[in-house]
Amino acid sequence: RYSECGTRIGMIVSHNAEAMKAILKFCQARLSPPLLGQIVAEASIEGTEEYSKACFDEYLARRDFFIAGLNKIPGVYSPMPNGAFYTVASLPVENAEDFCSWCLTDLSYKDSGSPEGFSGETVMMAPAAGFYSTPGLGKNQVRMAYVLKKEDLARSLIVLEKALEAYRAR
Repeated sequence: RYSECGTRIGMIVSHNAEAMKAILKFCQARLSPPLLGQIVAEASIEGTEEYSKACFDEYLARRDFFIAGLNKIPGVYSPMPNGAFYTVASLPVENAEDFCSWCLTDLSYKDSGSPEGFSGETVMMAPAAGFYSTPGLGKNQVRMAYVLKKEDLARSLIVLEKALEAYRAR
């Protein structure tokens, strides 16, 4: 699968020579084109249509599974993304940045239902406020990617729900 979140690769085809000349100047202004991204992009267009369709279907299934799971957690809301590997979800917290930090520094979820437990499990999210230009927007939102296998996404949903319970109970 091509899980290359953050890779920015595109293509422009035009018969307009002036537009292509201007675009070339913008492209040359980049100091370091993403070499690995270019390699991945080339591999993705050389693959079969069947493989591309299977990847597409897998990501749709991951998206649908993850968004449905988020929306089952009390107080959490995520719209259904179209064309992204991530979502911005509203959480039942006042400050998502504080919650995200707490998850990384203080949360160590251990599943009491398992003999081995899951010591040290947490979830990593990006506070969404930094993605907004309007101050105050996104204060209770987080950005989460759903590029993991469904089994891992299922586990992250459990840990997120337990994290929210523990955070509110502090």
